[in-house]
Amino acid sequence: MSQRQVLQVFEQYQRARTQFVQAVAELAARPQNIETLQNAGVMSLLRPLLLDVVPTIQQTAALALGRLANYNDDLAEAVVKGDILPQLVCSLSEQNRFYKKAAAFVLRAVGKHSPQLAQAIVQCGALEMLVICLEDFDPGVKEAASWALGYIARHNSELSQAVVDAGAVPLLVLCIQEPEIALKRIAASTLSDISKHSPELAQTVVDAGAIAHLAQMILNPDAKLKRQVLSALSQIAKHSVDLAELVVEAEIFPVVLTCLKDSDEYVKKNGATLIREIAKHTPELSQLIVNAGGVAAVIDCIGSCRGTVRLPGIMMLGYVAAHSENLSMAVIVSKGIPPLCACLIEEHEDHIKAAAAWALGQVGRHTPEHARAVAVANVLPTLLAMYMDTRNSEDLQMKTKKALKNILQKCTYLPALEPLLHDAPPNIMKHIVGQFSKVLPHDSKARRLFVTTGGLKKVQEIKAEPGSLLQEYINTINNCYPEEIVRYYSPGYSEILLERVENYHPVL
Repeated sequence: MSQRQVLQVFEQYQRARTQFVQAVAELAARPQNIETLQNAGVMSLLRPLLLDVVPTIQQTAALALGRLANYNDDLAEAVVKGDILPQLVCSLSEQNRFYKKAAAFVLRAVGKHSPQLAQAIVQCGALEMLVICLEDFDPGVKEAASWALGYIARHNSELSQAVVDAGAVPLLVLCIQEPEIALKRIAASTLSDISKHSPELAQTVVDAGAIAHLAQMILNPDAKLKRQVLSALSQIAKHSVDLAELVVEAEIFPVVLTCLKDSDEYVKKNGATLIREIAKHTPELSQLIVNAGGVAAVIDCIGSCRGTVRLPGIMMLGYVAAHSENLSMAVIVSKGIPPLCACLIEEHEDHIKAAAAWALGQVGRHTPEHARAVAVANVLPTLLAMYMDTRNSEDLQMKTKKALKNILQKCTYLPALEPLLHDAPPNIMKHIVGQFSKVLPHDSKARRLFVTTGGLKKVQEIKAEPGSLLQEYINTINNCYPEEIVRYYSPGYSEILLERVENYHPVL
């Protein structure tokens, strides 16, 4: 047998291996093929090919494994149990850029499913290798490594801390300064995933100088990058007053307000979330946002979009209004109540309605003037109907009840309260009757109106427990009128009159 014939056998075997991994990689890209591949024992066949002498076979085998592991956690588990991770980690340091990208993809695909699988990646020493890849010359390798680190860090603070301890943060901050947009996006996303768990982790990101670089990218034309940048700044600002102040000091106002007009829904949402996370901390930070025109911009944003994009803006207005009378008045003056009422009526999701109800309650809870501004928008009957509708979620019923109480306890604008007298359950009724009992003794015009609109008659029909607060309020109202008027409007009085008519013998 000639040397050529011997070598031919090897060439055929190499071609067969190449065809096999390429075919598997293509098949693994389609979800309908995954189960068949799994049942055919594809994992154990791919494993030795990761150590193949031919680089393209190694890369394609890694790509196929990544696609399989990406599909579900059972296959990701199979990668871990098949001892494939140590092989990948060993090869990461010495192979070419194509293999590094494919290996990082496998690590990302395994780590994304659960904290346990991500922990398996940490335990096999992958973080150190991924961090080395962040210094690679090729931006695609940096991107793949950054992506894998983000998928590990997003699960919990322990895994995030492991990523920090491996030295990833300073290198990620360098990555956001690279010219490649895709790399910037992933690095910003990973910084966001690290920062979200605790103030300490966010502080690590801040100490690496991330805020200044992130803030510079708020006006970048790339929408996907803006989403990640705004998300990262939100995850830093949410933890404490100090961190929020550091974000504000990077001069994000008024630039960040332009994001609320962006054509990309997620940019709008993340922009509003960032403003919300800053506003919630202190009256001073809220005042700074008001001065920059932030409240008006958020109100416009709520008016111009629908669905969950509205949620952070609604909550932001609630936080601002909750801080003080003046800040609540800023929301009112900026015409914040009509869009909040619209959210309450238009939205289908209970949690968005609940947020709008909560925000309206925060606006109206300070003084009679604030409560009147909310009541005039005819929002009280809507809140009452939502509270009484048993089809609504428990959270929505609780929030509408609390909002009603907040507003009613300050509201002295009687025309808005009167319609509620006819529908309110006893626990809400006491607040309504309580407000009438405060106003009527001092306002003769209101006393007259209360009789002519049927309010006094309705109060007489209320069955209150003797000695209860509600009974006290009713007595206070009744004391505002002559006894015969009260008797006249009491239930059963017409029968008594008719009986007197029947029993009356005229003197002829």
